[in-house]
Amino acid sequence: MTTRMARLGNDLHAGRRSLPIVRRRRLWYLLSIVAILLLGTLAVLRGANLGIEFTGGSEFQVAGVASPDQEIAREIVREEVPGSEPSITVLGEDTVRVRTEQLDSDRTAQLGARLAEAYDVPPAGVSSSFIGPVWGADVTAKMLRGVAVFLALVAAVMALYFRDLRASLAAMIALVHDMLVTAAVYGVVGFEITPATVIGFLTILGYSLYDTIVVFDKVRENLEDPQQAHGRDMAGAVELAANQTLMRSVNTSVVALLPVGSILVIGALLMGAGTLKDISLALFVGILAGTYSSIFLAPGLLVDLRRLGGARRPATPPSRGGSVAAPTA
Repeated sequence: MTTRMARLGNDLHAGRRSLPIVRRRRLWYLLSIVAILLLGTLAVLRGANLGIEFTGGSEFQVAGVASPDQEIAREIVREEVPGSEPSITVLGEDTVRVRTEQLDSDRTAQLGARLAEAYDVPPAGVSSSFIGPVWGADVTAKMLRGVAVFLALVAAVMALYFRDLRASLAAMIALVHDMLVTAAVYGVVGFEITPATVIGFLTILGYSLYDTIVVFDKVRENLEDPQQAHGRDMAGAVELAANQTLMRSVNTSVVALLPVGSILVIGALLMGAGTLKDISLALFVGILAGTYSSIFLAPGLLVDLRRLGGARRPATPPSRGGSVAAPTA
């Protein structure tokens, strides 16, 4: 198996074999659009599960419980705060986290005492905290501003690096695709959106762009190499570059997904650690989406955008004795 994969990688890099990545780009566009619409619809129907950091509210952590039965806390909250549906999570093996709407100090103390009594723990075993909605709104606004500034700066840097605004635009479209897919999957799964989720999303941005830049850099290298550019139009040169970097992208993604997948399984299934599963799910889905977009979407987008902009055909080697004109990337 390993030998065959290595042979396939060598054949793709040497141009002896070629997968129809650019030639079937409209199929990849269609698959992405369908996936985003389907997942997005399901996520909207389910509704966003925003964490207390964004909505505001009161949080209780009951530590050292003998049995982390969530229904005990649910019934108590319904009695003490009629009309409120709490968010309850089991952390580890002996801690129950309860999140409710905003409560005043008297109701907070009363609910804490009821939880301690129900779970048979001392009052000191119940900790409470409060986060106001203003703080959550401020965090959300700063997050959106940070993402907007990041995208603007990266787009400008890529345009300068490749000396082509179309390459920057193609990378940004692929990046938006990754963010939409990740957000939609997060909404469908129903994991709580927390600051850890935001960190995962920001990490996705860097990973997706890194993989796309590798592909585009290979495109430029091929266009500047007379032997590689000979007999190929723009689509052919990009097709070759996408195939040459295919195995590298897959190997990099597999190496990244193994530890992230382990963290996701450990955090979500074994430990019940909210922060671990929040950030690892965003990373896991984002890496998969970023790998797909870097291989199948970004090269095709680059070809279509350059054709719309009237990109010139790569230069071919002249007759013997002549000089070689460097093609424009």
